[in-house]
Amino acid sequence: MSQMPYGTTEADARTTRSTVEALLQGLEAGKSVAELFAEQVDWDIPGAKEVPWIGRRSTRAEVAGFFDSLHDHVIVHEFRVTQILVDGRDAVLLGRLHDTVKATGRPLTTAFAIHLTVEKGHITRYHLYEDSYAVARAVIP
Repeated sequence: MSQMPYGTTEADARTTRSTVEALLQGLEAGKSVAELFAEQVDWDIPGAKEVPWIGRRSTRAEVAGFFDSLHDHVIVHEFRVTQILVDGRDAVLLGRLHDTVKATGRPLTTAFAIHLTVEKGHITRYHLYEDSYAVARAVIP
């Protein structure tokens, strides 16, 4: 039997997995996913400040704004999650994405990892790691 991280239960892991699956299903269906996030969230996508969707956010409203405006900047061709790892309240999603940046017409292809934390059924942390150099090259003229 695997041991859960200190202070977590099997129920936490089930909640985390179901929340992550709801996030992915909502994104795939083009639905709003903001309600899956806590009112206060630790959100970070590191990278060049010239990239409009990069940076930190701290509220559900800011997260909603990210998802609402992302398609203003890119044409999504593929967002494929290849693995979901759940450990108590934490999840890591591994995958690849392929977009076209609308402003430059350049392709953007990168592997990614997303670290999520789920507490009481809401996402409280969302940190996305990707090839920020490739993102900057695709976006900055």
